[in-house]
Amino acid sequence: MQQAEFLKIVTPFQDKLYRLAKRLLVSREEAEDATQEILLKLWSKSKKMGTYNNVEAFAMTMTKNFCLDRLKSRQASNLKLVHSNYRENDSSLQKKIEANDSVSWVQKIMEELPEQQKMVLQLRDIEAYDYDEISEMLEMKPTAVRVALSRARKTVREKLIQKHNYGIG
Repeated sequence: MQQAEFLKIVTPFQDKLYRLAKRLLVSREEAEDATQEILLKLWSKSKKMGTYNNVEAFAMTMTKNFCLDRLKSRQASNLKLVHSNYRENDSSLQKKIEANDSVSWVQKIMEELPEQQKMVLQLRDIEAYDYDEISEMLEMKPTAVRVALSRARKTVREKLIQKHNYGIG
């Protein structure tokens, strides 16, 4: 496979690989390193790429496994979640502060979720994958994906309601 052909296949989902790596790893630098490592692995497997049904799902699975292996090797218990896609162009300073506060609270709540729920929430609600793709990536049954997503959303919703009703919790 030629480099141009490889880039044509990989470029559309390269940012998703990075965002998943960033969601799972602690720092931007580590996420960049992980993404680069995955792209190198994909390039080394580029001759076999035509045999994969869904190259993007394969790459996301590789990214997930690579990041989890990296975390296990460091025995890291403190995962930092960052959602940098949220932007609102024309609003007052107060609204921006409130929005940033809400995003911050969602990040904190997501940090407390079990690993599986965290990944399902990331892949479905942030990366917008469908249930079958998530099922394939995480090697879970579609029903289990739906249950994990439902539980994750319920936890986030309940903790946000609690925070808004009772103040800082």
